[in-house]
Amino acid sequence: QLQLVESGGGLVQPGGSLRLSCAASGFTSDYNIGWFRQAPGKEREGVSGIFSDGSAYYEDFVKGRFTISRDIAKNTVYLEMDILKPDGTAVYYCAADRSPYTLRRTPKYVEVWGQGTLVTVSS
Repeated sequence: QLQLVESGGGLVQPGGSLRLSCAASGFTSDYNIGWFRQAPGKEREGVSGIFSDGSAYYEDFVKGRFTISRDIAKNTVYLEMDILKPDGTAVYYCAADRSPYTLRRTPKYVEVWGQGTLVTVSS
């Protein structure tokens, strides 16, 4: 059974940092993992992702502030978020798909989603 479990969310002050984890189980090495977020009253949007070959991408609004990485031995993908802003308040989800295109461009077709973890950026 394919499963993704996010953790690491919480309350952080503006300008602060947080690291999210996405623990994967049941996946083969050809899966690509992405992070998405959904703020209250807004549509879900992509944040960052790491492909099966190890290459990463970031959406413009997080470039220079967020870093994605993975620990293959632990089957875990991390999202280090620095210089967090209040508009970063959202439920953050990780997702997995074999297709890099689906993951980044058509996420509504992504194969597996985690349950999400809430990040609140507030003073």
